[in-house]
Amino acid sequence: MADRGGYGQFCPVSMASEIVCSRWTTLVVRELLCGTTRFNDLRRGVPRMSPALLSKRLKELERAGIVQTVRSANGITEYHLSEAGEDLRPIVLGLGFWGQRWVESRLSLKNLDPSLLMWDIRRHLNPQPLPPKRCTIQFQYPELPRTKQNWWLVVDAGSVDLCGFDPGFEIDLLITTSLRTMTAIWMGWTVVRREIEGGNLELDGDPKVARAIQQWLGFSIFAHEPRRVP
Repeated sequence: MADRGGYGQFCPVSMASEIVCSRWTTLVVRELLCGTTRFNDLRRGVPRMSPALLSKRLKELERAGIVQTVRSANGITEYHLSEAGEDLRPIVLGLGFWGQRWVESRLSLKNLDPSLLMWDIRRHLNPQPLPPKRCTIQFQYPELPRTKQNWWLVVDAGSVDLCGFDPGFEIDLLITTSLRTMTAIWMGWTVVRREIEGGNLELDGDPKVARAIQQWLGFSIFAHEPRRVP
């Protein structure tokens, strides 16, 4: 990218790195590969990235031919990957699988972010095992500051909404645990039953929804990758 300067090497690895290896760029591409198309939704996938920097990276990716901007019928700008951008899928996923295999889990669990975790759970949640009616699931992380303790997923007619405030619906299931435990479950390093038996996770509410949690809970696409020790 322009703000990093060139490597000055006529090499495909060098030239590709100048485009995709600047800070945050790979994560922006990750969000686009996950199907996110709108600016505010992209921000939720990279919550620690400033809006100004996100806008800058999107413009750089557009100039590089990786992103195409499309204005929808209602006037909202959407961002879509071009053929060149979609061609990055195996590269970005390969980085994720490498990290799941080789990066020590204690390092991965150092910088936890409830908003990012809940956003990922929302977009990977499987509504099929849940009741056909509207279902509201509350996640509570008691160790966090009050403003970040509670999150709600509202599942209705196959769609899933994430709320950082009480939506006012009857709670079908309350999940009480630590952010570290839920992140470890999400990453596939442990399972719900083990954490319940260990006293690290409590479920309170509809028994059917509680019993099916391992089926409907959204997991990382890397969760089933076996871990290895460097």
